[in-house]
This record gives sequence, C-alpha cells and structure tokens, in this order.
Amino acid sequence: MTITLGPFTLPAQLLLAFLAIILGSAAGRRVAGTRVVNADGTLWLVIAGAVLVGRIAFVARYWAEYAEEPWRLPDLRDGGMDAMAGWVAAAVIGGLLAWRRRAQRRAIAGALCASLCIWVAGNGLLRMADTRLSLPRVTLTDLDGRTVSLPAFAGKPVVLNLWASWCPPCRREMPALGKAQQGAADLHFVFVNQGEDAAAVRAYLQSERLPLRNVVLDPGGALATAASAPGLPTTLFFDAQGMLVGKRMGELSSATLAEHLGALRARQ
Repeated sequence: MTITLGPFTLPAQLLLAFLAIILGSAAGRRVAGTRVVNADGTLWLVIAGAVLVGRIAFVARYWAEYAEEPWRLPDLRDGGMDAMAGWVAAAVIGGLLAWRRRAQRRAIAGALCASLCIWVAGNGLLRMADTRLSLPRVTLTDLDGRTVSLPAFAGKPVVLNLWASWCPPCRREMPALGKAQQGAADLHFVFVNQGEDAAAVRAYLQSERLPLRNVVLDPGGALATAASAPGLPTTLFFDAQGMLVGKRMGELSSATLAEHLGALRARQ
C-alpha cells in the first residue's frame, strides 16, 4: 500500500516505521520524564543501531547485486532493510544500554515495547485494509500498434513496470529490470510506457541498447489510474493467477528487485 500526501507518494510501511520510531521515542521520553531522566540520546542510539544492522543484513543477503552497484550501499531510498535483523539489534542494543544505564531502563523498555506494538498493530491494519487487485483490463498497444490484453499474461507471475523515458528514476532502474527479464523464463515482464508514442519509445530503447520484450504503450495513463499509481516509476508484482501481491513506488535497485522476485517466486 502507498499513501499520497500532496505531491508525495510514500510506501505505507515506511510511514509506519517512522510512526513507530516517533511514538516509541515519545513513550520512552514520557517514562524518562517521570524519573527526571533524559534518555533521548540513548533511544536514538538504539534506533541508529537497528537501522544500521537491518541495512547490513539486507546488503549481506543481496551482496552479489550490490557488488555490481556499490554506490547504492548507503542509499536507503531503495527500501533495502531486514526488519527482523533490525528488531533483534534494537533488543540487543537496548538491553546492553539498559544494563549499563540503570536510570534509563524503564525509558528504553517503554520505547522498545511501544515501537514494537505500533509496528505489529500497524502491519495488521495494513493487511486488513489491503484490497487485492487483479491484472487490470485496460486497452494497450505494442510498438507495432497491435492490441495487448494484460490478463493474457496470467499463467506465470507478472512484473508490470510503469515508466517513461523522461523519468530519471525510470531510466536508472531500467537496466536492472532488463537484465532480470533476460534471466527469468518463469516470469513475464511487461513494460508499460506512460504517455509517449512508439517512435519516442523505440528511439529511447535503441539509444540505451535495451533489448526489452513486452514493451507496450498506455498513452492515456489508463493503467496508472486502474492500479492507483500516481507517480513513476511504479512496479506491480502479480502472481500466476493474476492477483497483485506486491507494489513498489519509486526506483528499484537490483537488490530490491531481487527481493521482490524472490517473494513472487515463493508464492508459486
């Protein structure tokens, strides 16, 4: 799920993580305040350690992808984070700091418990609110003007990428998507261009030397409307029955793409 705030569209889980951190820290400060103890520095140390460990665990799991794109290692915008490793790190770091700083024990415990409860409850609410989308029945055309039906791709999992050649993040992620398509006979990759004509798309693919298959045109943005995708790039992941199981707003790195593809294959 995504949440749109004016011109910004953000993953709901990212906002939930910020909410858990902010409210958890507030709970810790409240506990600390009753004992005239300022634990803010300790709480942010726990948060920083959890984020760092979660990121390191994710990078280690997808090291082959990051080795090819080392400049992405510190870039958290790709969403690459191992939540379980982060929570374990928060518990361990929080426990050690609480052991060493007796006056802050209640504050640290309150912050961790509140954050965990908010995270678990929030994810439960997101799952309840999430509506499953099937492959939209919109009229698209390929680069030769032939009509393309998206439901016809059902039978294999489908990776549906909404993009445009004028979109810098789309251009940056396209090589990773193209490489994944070349090595994935068990998946359908469909690249749905938004608002451009066949000549412009052909010129872009030729200039970038991208031998993509299943490139189709959506001049009126009908797919973006049907899929509730207000921004580019957007990548949708459908299972073999044509039901939506994942959605990524924003640029995909090779590592985050591999994570999504692994989850998609696990559902087969």
